[in-house]
Amino acid sequence: MISVRVNDAEFEGALMPNTEANADDAIIIKMGSGYNIAFKFSEVKILKKDTKKKTIQFPQAKSQNNLSLPKISLLYTGGTIGSKVDYMTGGVYMLTKPEELLYEVPEMSDIANLRVKDLFSIPSEDMSCVEWSELAKSVAKELNGGARGAVVSMGTDTMHYASAALSFMLGGLNSPVVMTGAQRSSDRGSSDAFMNLFCATAVAAKSDIAEVSICMHATSSDDYCNITRGTKARKMHSSRRDAFRPINDKPIARVGRTGEINYLSQYRKMERATNKINPVTGFEKRTAMVIAHPNSDPSIIDFFAEKGYRGIIIEGTGLGHTPVSTKHEGQSWLENIRRAVDTGIVIGITTQCIYGRTNKSVYRNLRLLNKAGAIHCEDMTPETAYVKLGWLLGNYGREEASAMFAKNLRGEIKERTEYSTFLV
Repeated sequence: MISVRVNDAEFEGALMPNTEANADDAIIIKMGSGYNIAFKFSEVKILKKDTKKKTIQFPQAKSQNNLSLPKISLLYTGGTIGSKVDYMTGGVYMLTKPEELLYEVPEMSDIANLRVKDLFSIPSEDMSCVEWSELAKSVAKELNGGARGAVVSMGTDTMHYASAALSFMLGGLNSPVVMTGAQRSSDRGSSDAFMNLFCATAVAAKSDIAEVSICMHATSSDDYCNITRGTKARKMHSSRRDAFRPINDKPIARVGRTGEINYLSQYRKMERATNKINPVTGFEKRTAMVIAHPNSDPSIIDFFAEKGYRGIIIEGTGLGHTPVSTKHEGQSWLENIRRAVDTGIVIGITTQCIYGRTNKSVYRNLRLLNKAGAIHCEDMTPETAYVKLGWLLGNYGREEASAMFAKNLRGEIKERTEYSTFLV
C-alpha cells in the first residue's frame, strides 16, 4: 500500500506494477473504489509506503445451501464476467475459480440455492460447436437432476451464437436457461458483471420462462436488465454495457436491481408436468457464412462446394439480394447458387440490414434466387440462421433439414416483423 500527496490532495491505495502501455515515469495506484489513478513521479510526494510485496487476490465466497430456496445451477465457462486485470501486462485474463464470482453478489444467496459447476474457462471467441454441445449436455444434466433453472456465464462476443445453439439443442425445455456475461471485468469499478449475474439468477429462480434467454444490461446505467430470447439476440456494440439487443422482437422481460420481473411479450411458459430433456447436440461443421457485397466473387460458393460443405448462409443485401443481373461477366451469383443447390447443398439467404426481414417475391432478382433453390430466411438473424442450419444438418437428412429450416422452431422466425423494435 502507498499514500501519496499530489498538490493539495492525498491518495491511498495499492501500488501497481507498471505495464508496457504506460510511460516510464508513471506511478499507478489502485484505489479502494476499484479504479486506477496515475501520476508523474515528479508530481508526487510519497507520504507512506509499505515495501512488503503483496499479491492481490480476487476474493472468493462459497455458495450457501438454503434448501427452502429454488435450486439453481450456475455453469461457468469463462469470459469477461470471470476475468480480472493482469497488472503486469495491462490485459484481462480468466479467473481460475468460478466461486470468485459469488463474492460480490451476496444477494444471490437470498433468492437461490446455487450450485456452481466449472465447465471450462475460455473466451467465447475460442468456443466452437464442440463446446456448445458439451454445454447443452451439462445444462440438461443439471435440469434433469432437479435444478429449477440454469444460469450460464460466458464471454459476450459469441454469446448470441451459443444462445441460439442451446435453444435448438435443448428441445422440450421446461425450465429457464439464462445466459449472462459482462462487458467490463469483475474487478473494475464500472463492471456490469454482478448486476447481470444477479438478474439472471432471479429469472432462473422466479420466472416461468421455459426458453433459453440472454440477460444483460438494458441501458448503459444500472437501471435494469433485458431478458432477450436466445434466437433473437445480437451483440450490437463492442464495449457498451447495453450491447445486446433483441432483433425483430421485443424483450421477453425486464429485471430490476432487486430481482423484480416485468414481462413485456409472449414466451413459452413452464408447465406443471416435469419432463426429462434429451439434448440433440449434433452440429455440421461444414456449414459456412458468406457476405454478398458489390464486386464480390461468386466463386466463393464453388470453393465451399468443392470442400464438401453441406450448408451455406449468405448475408444478402436489402430483402435478401445477391448480385444476379449484372452487366459484367463473372459477378452474378445465380448460377453458382443453382449448381450448389443441385449438388445437395442447403443455401439460406438473410439480410445484412439487421432489422427487417427478407422477401423472396418483391423483385425479379429475388424470384430468380428462389427459383434456383435458395431459401430466404424471413426475419432470422444471420447468426441464428447459421447455427440453425448447422444444427439441422448435424442431426437430420438433407431433405428434412431443408424443410425444417424454413419453419419456426424456437421463436427464431416471427410471422410479422415488429418494426417498432428498431427503437427499443
